[in-house]
Amino acid sequence: MDASLIVVHSISLPPGEFQGEHVQALFTNTLDWDAHPYFQQIRGLEVSAHFYVRRDGALWQFVGTGARAWHAGVSRHAGRENCNDFSVGIELEGLEGGPFEPAQYETLASLCAALAARHPIDAITGHEHIAPRRKGDPGPGFDWARLRRMLGWPARAFPDGAAG
Repeated sequence: MDASLIVVHSISLPPGEFQGEHVQALFTNTLDWDAHPYFQQIRGLEVSAHFYVRRDGALWQFVGTGARAWHAGVSRHAGRENCNDFSVGIELEGLEGGPFEPAQYETLASLCAALAARHPIDAITGHEHIAPRRKGDPGPGFDWARLRRMLGWPARAFPDGAAG
């Protein structure tokens, strides 16, 4: 896969709880479904992401960028279906719609720049933009204008109206 799109997501397990190891366990198929009552709602979920950025900016990689990850689901970007086929998925530890930490923006910007140096990345978007009736992350708490300033990429690389 030669990725041309970066998709930003948000996740916390259980929702709103940070700094645990449950997200990593989910992405490595080792989550103990009985460890928390919420996990029964997502029991058997098979998802993956290329990267995960914790609240403190720590970066985890789960899937190589040349391989397909299962992060976008039914999705569409710029007229192309199945964004998993041409995108890199980055999960930010956070709650959909909530704010993100400065350290996360720093890590995300560095990661995006590194990805663009290696792949023909021409756009970055949120899960909410590629699956609008199905997903809402990262949501209104994500500062697209801040990320754009940090990256110095043109507005056309960002979701319509999202980059300020």
